[in-house]
Amino acid sequence: MRLLVIEDEEKVSRFLVRGLASASFSVDTAFDGESGLALVSAYSYDLIILDLMLPGLSGNEVLRRIRGFNRNVPILILTARDSIGDKVANFEAGADDYLTKPFAFAELLVRVKALLRRGAVNRTSVLTIADLELDRLSQQVKRGGKTIELTSKEYSLLEYLMANAGRVLSRTMILDHVWDQSFDGATNIVDVYVRHLRNKVDDAHERKLIRTIRGVGYAIGDEEPL
Repeated sequence: MRLLVIEDEEKVSRFLVRGLASASFSVDTAFDGESGLALVSAYSYDLIILDLMLPGLSGNEVLRRIRGFNRNVPILILTARDSIGDKVANFEAGADDYLTKPFAFAELLVRVKALLRRGAVNRTSVLTIADLELDRLSQQVKRGGKTIELTSKEYSLLEYLMANAGRVLSRTMILDHVWDQSFDGATNIVDVYVRHLRNKVDDAHERKLIRTIRGVGYAIGDEEPL
C-alpha cells in the first residue's frame, strides 16, 4: 500500500517514514501544503497522514481541497491542537481520524490499519485468489495453507496485484504504487521482483496465478485479465 505523509517537521516525518516502511508500506512525503496537494493530484494513495500546521497552504485548506476531488481516500490528521472545536471542525471538513501530538507510533499504526480496513475502496482484511491468501492485518501470505515468507517489497507487490485481481497493471503503475517517489530506477526492477514472487508463489504449484501480459505488464488471477 502507498501512503502520503504531509508533515513539515523533518524529524517527525523521518520517524513516520521509518516506522511505516518497516510495516511494509511505501511512503511518499511532502513538507508543505502545496507540495502535498500536488502529489495527491498526481498519484493514487491508499491513505494520507496530514499535519495541520503547515507552511504556506494550511493543513485545513489541504484537507478541504482534497475532499473537493477525492471523497474516498482515508485522511488521518496529526496536530498539536486538541480542542473539541478543532476536532469537530476537521471531522466535518472530511477527516477520518485525528491523532494529537505527541503520539506513540504503535497507536498511529493501529489507526492507519483501521482506516485502511474500513476505507471505501476494496480494503477487506483478507485477499483471496484460488488457494492464495493474503492477510493485510497480519501481513501473512499463504498458499494451500502453507505460509510463504516474503520481503517487504515482495509483499507490497503481491498485495497490489491481488487488490487489482484480473486487471492488467503496467510496469509504470506498479512502480508508482509499490516504490516511493524517491526511487529513480529502471522499470526492470518490476520484472526482477515479479520473478522473485513467481519463485515463491507459483513455482511449486501446477496452477499458475501470476500472468505476464507481453508488452503491457502483469496481472494475477485465474481468468484472462481485463
